[in-house]
Amino acid sequence: MKATAQLIKESVLCYHCGEECPDKKNVLKEKYFCCSGCKMVYEILNQNELCTYYDLNENPGIAQSIKIRADKFEFLEDQSIAQKLINFSDNKQTQVTLYLPQMHCSSCLWLLENVNKINKGIISSRVNFSSKEVFIIFDNKQTTLRSVVETLATIGYEPHISLQDINTIGTKKSTSNRLYKIGISGFCFANIMMMSFPEYFSIGGFLEKEIGSALHYFIIALSLPVIFYCASEFFVTAWKGFKNKFLNIDLPIAIAIAITFLRSIYEISSGTGSGYLDSMSGIVFFMLVGRLVQDRTYRSISFDRDFKSFFPIAVNVLRDGHFTPVAVDKISINDIIQIHAHELIPVDAILSKGNAEIDYSFVTGESIPVATQTGEIVYAGGKQLSSNIELVVIKEVSQSYLTNLWNKDIFKSEKASTSIIHSISKYFTAIVLLIGSIAAIYWHQRGQSLLMWNALTTILIVACPCALLLSSTFTNGNILRILSKHKFYLRHPDVIEDLSKINHIVFDKTGTLTQNKKVKVNYDGIELTEEQKRSISTLLAASTHPLSRIVYDYLGGNDQEEIISFKTVVGKGIEGWVNEKHIKIGSQNFVNTNQSQDNSSSDGSSVFIKIDEQVLGAFYIKNSYRFGFNEVIQQLKSKFRLSVLSGDNDAEANYLHKVLGNETELLFNQHPEEKLEYIAYLQQIKNAKVLMIGDGLNDSGALKKSNVGIALTEDTNNFTPASDGILDATQFARLPQFIAFAQSGRNIIISSFVLSIMYNIIGLYFAVQGTLSPLVAALLMPSSSLSIILITYGMSEYAGRRHGLQ
Repeated sequence: MKATAQLIKESVLCYHCGEECPDKKNVLKEKYFCCSGCKMVYEILNQNELCTYYDLNENPGIAQSIKIRADKFEFLEDQSIAQKLINFSDNKQTQVTLYLPQMHCSSCLWLLENVNKINKGIISSRVNFSSKEVFIIFDNKQTTLRSVVETLATIGYEPHISLQDINTIGTKKSTSNRLYKIGISGFCFANIMMMSFPEYFSIGGFLEKEIGSALHYFIIALSLPVIFYCASEFFVTAWKGFKNKFLNIDLPIAIAIAITFLRSIYEISSGTGSGYLDSMSGIVFFMLVGRLVQDRTYRSISFDRDFKSFFPIAVNVLRDGHFTPVAVDKISINDIIQIHAHELIPVDAILSKGNAEIDYSFVTGESIPVATQTGEIVYAGGKQLSSNIELVVIKEVSQSYLTNLWNKDIFKSEKASTSIIHSISKYFTAIVLLIGSIAAIYWHQRGQSLLMWNALTTILIVACPCALLLSSTFTNGNILRILSKHKFYLRHPDVIEDLSKINHIVFDKTGTLTQNKKVKVNYDGIELTEEQKRSISTLLAASTHPLSRIVYDYLGGNDQEEIISFKTVVGKGIEGWVNEKHIKIGSQNFVNTNQSQDNSSSDGSSVFIKIDEQVLGAFYIKNSYRFGFNEVIQQLKSKFRLSVLSGDNDAEANYLHKVLGNETELLFNQHPEEKLEYIAYLQQIKNAKVLMIGDGLNDSGALKKSNVGIALTEDTNNFTPASDGILDATQFARLPQFIAFAQSGRNIIISSFVLSIMYNIIGLYFAVQGTLSPLVAALLMPSSSLSIILITYGMSEYAGRRHGLQ
């Protein structure tokens, strides 16, 4: 007889966070809460008259099932650490900016800007929602940095403070400088255009000399901040490329801007013309706006995280008989450190006290936690899941396994750009300068100096790659916007083109193809009685093995019996006497059974149950694969070669072969170095363009080495390894559409290039003959660029809809 245990409950959602309530014990004012933590947050908000928080959005809070230790932020009392986090401090007040990854809705914004009602020492708080930061000013006499952080943590917004934060404080890039440039160039451009209208529309070219001269001087004055400040980044980038013997796309832009400015100054000062400073300022303004569009798409996402992003700032170290907070980089060999439940281990150490259950999934990819005994080594990067433990440090942070993994050469190198724009720029500038030189020489030999300068200036204006660069910039910006709208964030426009060229996709398994912390449990065998469930649960409760915990939770955790002669056989199972019955739980060999495992539920780990001499059945445990997994694989394997790399064991190899097919290479028990070497093998031996998709720090080397590395995450505000892009796990099923859209994006950029070249050829034909004046060329350049921008923008919108990305 076969049975599957099922438990049906009436679903009740937490009033605070919306999580399902496992029971109805936590009740207040007819409102149910999933845990005492959520209930406590509600009480705090209610006492401070802040329950409007719940009116703005339904269930806006963050689950508080993991309680915060009273001494967790004690390290903030260390002034050497606190000073690295503080923006400004004097005798009266302190200003600090804190990163709150939990921020997600208008309720969060409202509560955080009213947090001063909870902590009276806070003078003001201002939220930057896009970067998920809160800027807080507090009174030094009424509160402290530790108290402020604890207040935020208590209401569900624990700031993320890591070792990387204190090492890089104040180095975050800001777009404010570019915004200033856009504002100044836009102001100058508009006013220069207005001052140019009288001359454009003067009858018969007549304009009073005094008025004309005054307007010209005003125009020159307005053009100076544009050329020397707003356009500075084009000149800097062009010069850097020139020094490195690389003709980048900014060089012809810089030359065109410089020539237009100098020619305009010459014409105005000599009285031979009115110049083209309006066009020059317009070029700069539109180029800066285009670049801002790109930057804003991904500026709030961090793609360059290293292992320090995951480390705490300080841990408790035994000094003079008691534990005190010590900065992680100050930990020495032989120090005794204390690690609490759900904390990350920052150094390699030996377990000296407590029961360790270490989750190494982020470092090795192994999905099942490791039960570690006293005297065994635990490695940096693992997370302790159960009770407090004490460790004896054997390596400092700088020498730990995780640090050595990160310090490999691959993390110090940058990927070479393969953008079509950069490829064109190698030849574009040289060709333009060559044509301009030939035209100048031709007219100079005929004694036509005016036509010589007209031709040279017009050629540089007409052939300026602004149309190409502006259209590609705005198109890429729109593609990035569409992708980010669907929670796929790319670090740079070049990634779009790289993504369009891939022909081999490599997946990490644990946490990428499978869902984190979710497993499927099926029982196959004789139906268990309630008494048998209690006896089995009692024996399982005495074991620290992760599989024992999973089965224990599945049975409901009812362990009220007494155990006699409990015994653990390492690597095999557990046994003992409960209610005068001998129970064995473990592997198939351990319980001495030949029970068939030919059903689909046997793909995964198995835990067999034997009571006295009867084998009752087995619990089959397998990972839960992501929504749309089968459909994604079927779509991708028809177009790309696929591989799966996993730090996990091969328990699910049969299932993966059924879905992926025998042509897909599956590699299990892979260490980080082996993953990196496999990517290098595909690139160097198979000449493959590789897309690597992973989620853990153990995937970092492979993500960096691949042509495109995408980090998959359950939460885009969480910390992911360095990558070219970040994909929200909920959008995994859209992966084929994202790749197809990137390929369409590259075709659109090529189309914009063709349109720009057609415009350049027509303009050059007339410019070389001297029949096209610089003024007309300067007026035509923005209009042609705008038309190409609108065409390519429309094409990108259409491509998005065609691939289901409205």
